[in-house]
Amino acid sequence: MKVSKKTVLNIAFILLVLSFFVTPIGYYGKIFLNRLFSFSPPVIEQSERQKITDYDWKLKDEEWNFFNFEKSKGRVILINLWASWKLPSEAELASIQELYDRYKGKMDFYIITNENQPPVEAFMAEHKFTFPVTYLIIGEKMPIDSETVPSSYLIDKSGNIVIYKEGIADWSTGKVYKLLDELIAE
Repeated sequence: MKVSKKTVLNIAFILLVLSFFVTPIGYYGKIFLNRLFSFSPPVIEQSERQKITDYDWKLKDEEWNFFNFEKSKGRVILINLWASWKLPSEAELASIQELYDRYKGKMDFYIITNENQPPVEAFMAEHKFTFPVTYLIIGEKMPIDSETVPSSYLIDKSGNIVIYKEGIADWSTGKVYKLLDELIAE
């Protein structure tokens, strides 16, 4: 029995598709595809930017201590809402780590989750992420919408939302670096 080239290609294609559902190859393939199709986040036109006026917002740091968002007033801020169990969040966090490595100390990072501490710590260790994790306090008033995960906000020193991105973005791009350099220099 002779098998045609078309039959072999069809079988190979079916096996590839199946691997995305039942093997670790599929998991890493999905991460790769999410990263491949994430782009630099769009900047909001200056005339359309909304402003954060209330910085009185309570959060928890990595040691589970309470602090107030007020400490970031007058600074450039990146807020990223994520969940360790959401594959798109994992795909985005690598670019946020690169951004953090480049701009830590120059701006404030709030990489926020509403999860419990143990799974987050395990996730951070597994992926070797070093950016600070912030924990959301459910029911606390907030200046942003915390329901959409993943999503991100870039806020300038005056409190204007310069970028709002629902879903994932690539934060480690020349466009973002140029914008951050300008915002930090203001």
